[in-house]
Amino acid sequence: MSPKSIWPVMLCMLTTTAMVNAETPVITSQLQANWFTIDCEGTYPHHLQGVCTDEKAMYWSFTTTLVKTDMAGKLQHKIPVANHHGDLCFHDDKLYVAVNLGKFNDPKGNADSWVYVYNADTLEELARYETQEVFHGAGGIGFRNGHFFVVGGLPGDVEVNYVYEYDSKFQFQKKHIVKSGQTFLGIQTATFAHNRWWFGCYGDPKILLVTDADFKLLGRHKLNCSLGIEGLSGGRLLVASGRCEKEKGCSGSVQTALPDEETGYILKSK
Repeated sequence: MSPKSIWPVMLCMLTTTAMVNAETPVITSQLQANWFTIDCEGTYPHHLQGVCTDEKAMYWSFTTTLVKTDMAGKLQHKIPVANHHGDLCFHDDKLYVAVNLGKFNDPKGNADSWVYVYNADTLEELARYETQEVFHGAGGIGFRNGHFFVVGGLPGDVEVNYVYEYDSKFQFQKKHIVKSGQTFLGIQTATFAHNRWWFGCYGDPKILLVTDADFKLLGRHKLNCSLGIEGLSGGRLLVASGRCEKEKGCSGSVQTALPDEETGYILKSK
């Protein structure tokens, strides 16, 4: 591992490791000291769109189902939700989910973009906010310094991505431009962690965009975090993956990762 693999924010990790699954309950302090994988209990009709955590529970958006598990992946709550619930973020004991009820990636902007808010404990819906400025369809959301940042779809002939900034009451503030080059269908997932923005994109190959706090591009990497990326304590990240089987439905999991300046991140599970 190169010296650049350890960022200044990286805390000293214990050398012991643990694999987390639904049969191995662990406490939060153990999780913070280790690399791990979490498999979300159950299968769902549509694929994983994003994940977030408060390091006490995991939250999973499966397009039409919102799911809460413990940190071992054991199901605690699930509710049906409107199609299309995308990526989500956790703030102040609430979940904020990017939702598009219209068309994605339409050059004419026939999207219908919202942010839905849920109680993180019960998954009870608390509020809905219009975010119609997200012209090509809201698909992802992150939080930083009291503001929310929404990302989403993109037509195939656009060579930059857009990030839409809202205050705590979802009053529109600013449209930011990321000079990323074209990414297939825009940006799917977003999180601000370790003084960087992390954006997951579809494509072949799938792409990770890393920017500074002001959306200056720092890296474009051939990595797949298009189904979810989240920050963790101790300088770590969580990266989601998922699969769909015709007869069984769709599943999801997350795996810890170490930020790396040269490659984006390095997956580490044990």
